[in-house]
Amino acid sequence: MNNLLKSKKQSGFHQMGLLASIVVISIFVEIRNPMFLTLSNLKDIGVNTAILSILAVGMMMVLLTAGIDLSLGATIAFSGMCVALTLVAHPELPIGVAILEGIVLGGLIGLILGFFISRFSILPIIASLGMMDIVRGFTYVVSRSKWVSAYQMPDDFKNFATGSFFGIPNFIFIAVVVYILFYYFINYTKVGRWIYAVGSNPSAAQISGIPKKRVIALVYTLMGALAGLAGVLWVSKFASAQGDTAEGEEMNVIAACVIGGVSTTGGRGKVSGLVLGCLLFGILDNALPLINVSPFWQKAIPGAIILIAVMANAVTRRQADLRALKSRTI
Repeated sequence: MNNLLKSKKQSGFHQMGLLASIVVISIFVEIRNPMFLTLSNLKDIGVNTAILSILAVGMMMVLLTAGIDLSLGATIAFSGMCVALTLVAHPELPIGVAILEGIVLGGLIGLILGFFISRFSILPIIASLGMMDIVRGFTYVVSRSKWVSAYQMPDDFKNFATGSFFGIPNFIFIAVVVYILFYYFINYTKVGRWIYAVGSNPSAAQISGIPKKRVIALVYTLMGALAGLAGVLWVSKFASAQGDTAEGEEMNVIAACVIGGVSTTGGRGKVSGLVLGCLLFGILDNALPLINVSPFWQKAIPGAIILIAVMANAVTRRQADLRALKSRTI
C-alpha cells in the first residue's frame, strides 16, 4: 500500500514538472513570437497533435505490459491506403464507414501481432519489426506501388480534416473521445488493472489467475485499431495515401509516451501524464519553427528532452525499488 502511494506521489511530481515545462516554454515562445498563443495557433497545435495523441494511448497500453509495437507506422499506411482505395471506388461511402474500415483493418493486424507475441513468446521488438515489413509490403501490393492523390478522393472525406463538431475540430473531438474511453477502461475496469499487473510483475499476475496471454493479445489489438483510426485521419489530413506514409512515426509515439511518464519496462504510466507528454511534444513541434530554430536543433531539442525523461524515469524507478527492498528487510 505504501509503495502504491509512493508511486502515485512520484507520478504527481512528474506531471507537475511537465505542466511547469509547458508553461515556461509557452511563455518563452510567446515573448519571442506573439503569434504563438493566438487562438488559431493553439487550434493548430491541438489538431496537429491529435493523431499522435490517439496513437500514444495505444502505445501506452503496450508499454504497460512491457511490450513495444514498431509496426504502427506500417499499420497507418496500410489502413489509410485501403480506405483511400475504397473511397476511390465508392466515393459515396459515409465517413463513419470509412473510419470503421480503418479501425477493423488495424485491429486485425494488431490481433495477428498480439497472437504471435502471446502464444509463441516472441520478443515484441522482433515480432513487431517483422510485422512492420510485412504490412508495409502489403501496402505496396494493394496500391500497386502507386499513390492515391487528392483529386481522386471525395471532397467530403478531405474536408473532414478541417471540419468541426459543435465548434470543436473533428480531430480534437475524436482524440478527446478516445482519451475519455481509455481513461475509464484503464482505471476503472478489471482488464485495465490486469494490464498494469502483467507489466509490473508477470509471474505474480500469472499465478494469481490473470489471463496474461489474452491481455497481451488485447493490448496489441487495441494498438492496431487505434493505428487504423489514425491511418484514416492521416489520409484525410494530407489528402494523400502513399506506401511510405508514417515511416518513423512509431518513434515519435514512443517518445511522447516516455515524456508523459510511461515506463518502457512496464507497469507504470497514467493517461493524465500521457496527455501532458503529447501536449509538450506538440508544442515543441509547433514552437521551434516559430522562433526560427534551425532544423538541426528542431530534432536535437526534443531528443534531449526524451533522454532526460528516460533518465528521470529510470532514477525514479530505481529509488522506488530500493525503498521497497529496505521496507522488506526492516
